[in-house]
Amino acid sequence: MSEVSAALVRDLRDKTGAGMMDCKRALADSAGDLERAIVILREKGLAAAAKRATRVASEGVVVAASADGVGALVEVNCETDFVARTPEFQALAGEIADQVRTHGEQADVSALVNGAIAKTGENIVVRRAVRFQPAGNGLVGSYIHAGGKIGVLIEVESSGSITSAPDCQPALKDLAMQVAAANPRFVRREEVTSDVLDSERAIYRTQAAASGKPEAVIEKMITGKLEKFFKDVCLLEQPFIKDPDRAVSKWLADVVGKVGGSITVKRFARFQLGEQTEQAG
Repeated sequence: MSEVSAALVRDLRDKTGAGMMDCKRALADSAGDLERAIVILREKGLAAAAKRATRVASEGVVVAASADGVGALVEVNCETDFVARTPEFQALAGEIADQVRTHGEQADVSALVNGAIAKTGENIVVRRAVRFQPAGNGLVGSYIHAGGKIGVLIEVESSGSITSAPDCQPALKDLAMQVAAANPRFVRREEVTSDVLDSERAIYRTQAAASGKPEAVIEKMITGKLEKFFKDVCLLEQPFIKDPDRAVSKWLADVVGKVGGSITVKRFARFQLGEQTEQAG
């Protein structure tokens, strides 16, 4: 068969749970015979994914990979903590992270995943992945907390002496640790969206109105609550975890000021294992 139809590939995937590329190869090898393709996948241990795909995979690990100025962060889920802690699963997650770093977030890792499913007997899912590839003077840093329960990838733009200074990489790690510990939603207050601000203001106005104070006082109360909100959700305004008397922005300025140059935080990603994972039933 010269070409396998998308509909036939989809049908085989629905029946077996195997990856798209594995289904295409099996259909090509079977000359389009669906039943034969199923047998081929079963022989390779890839169709084992079918019955397991409905099980909840809420254990697992968050892993980072970085090289050549490019970084990746992935969450790989399985069913039990026992499997998650095995060297084989840890190696699988690391290999998947490296594939994402090399080939991007759409990297085809189905063969790796399906092979692991066949070996472990558990449903294994690459739940999410992100890749940062900074341009110019960009740098990436990462931090993994609690054995893979939380992972952070952060991107900064640097210039001047700090870029090659010994303090640069530790600063990147400290920034990533800050994100892991304090869970900010934005880098700076200018990035807080108008709908979020409007929602917060409405909540604060309702709270303040109950006090019965004059409108001018209520406005001051709202402003004060918004300032506290910014310190809670904006990375650069949070108290630095290693020195709560300084904001992250002040600590970072002090680090850079020792050697010169600049570090500007561009973006970050924070994955916490199993967050918002739907549970069976």
